[in-house]
Amino acid sequence: MNSRTIAFVKASACGNDFLLIDAAEAPEDVAGFTRRICDRHQGVGADGVEWMSPHFSADAEIRLINADGSAAEISGNGTRCVAAFICANRAKERISILTGAGLKICSLTGRNDSEYEFEIEMGEAVVGNEIPVKLPAGEVRGIPVSMGNPHFVSFVPEFRNGWQSRAAEIQRDSQFAQGVNVEFVRIDGKRDVSARFFERGAGETQSSGTGSCASAVAAMATGQADSPVKVHAPGGTQVVRREGKKVFLRGAARLVCRGDFFLS
Repeated sequence: MNSRTIAFVKASACGNDFLLIDAAEAPEDVAGFTRRICDRHQGVGADGVEWMSPHFSADAEIRLINADGSAAEISGNGTRCVAAFICANRAKERISILTGAGLKICSLTGRNDSEYEFEIEMGEAVVGNEIPVKLPAGEVRGIPVSMGNPHFVSFVPEFRNGWQSRAAEIQRDSQFAQGVNVEFVRIDGKRDVSARFFERGAGETQSSGTGSCASAVAAMATGQADSPVKVHAPGGTQVVRREGKKVFLRGAARLVCRGDFFLS
């Protein structure tokens, strides 16, 4: 068989899954290839691809392309997956990764076989004032938060059926020129929140690193939670804490498998 193949490693952080690929292997149509390989029926299946390159001042530079072929600044979970890959191959415990939202430092806090736990310094969050979004079914209010990528955090008493459709409508609102990641968040206690995530370019995800940060920070900013905050999602739990203005994210990442994807 003479078909060209591209090697990949699949990793998952609390159910938020990514394919890690050497950027030197990228085909000309990166967006189209990413859509193919991320397809959950005709491809490997993932929420996105982290294209990895060497960098002179970091352990790696990564470029995130979502499952729909669109580019994104950063994924906290995707960054942690890359950190797990680097840790497995280089036995490093402090890993620097250059993302589209700046340099992130991942510190290893635990390991169990192919599962790694890291705390990532995510930088500063920018929290805006509550804003309304008008939908056909009524107004939704939420807190805009930037974690290097845009978020809209809406507090809810419960997760209603069809919340995904409401999240998609929010994403299409004209006030979000660059699109937006949507989080519906339920306050469970001063140090516990539950969240559902609907991300740009991927739709509903089992978890989100930057989304967990945005959810926790918005809860803290509105006086509903205190640091550290456990953010519970369908894929698992992550811990967000603030130290001064800096936000830190702790959670697990698991290396799932490796393989070769046929280009044709």
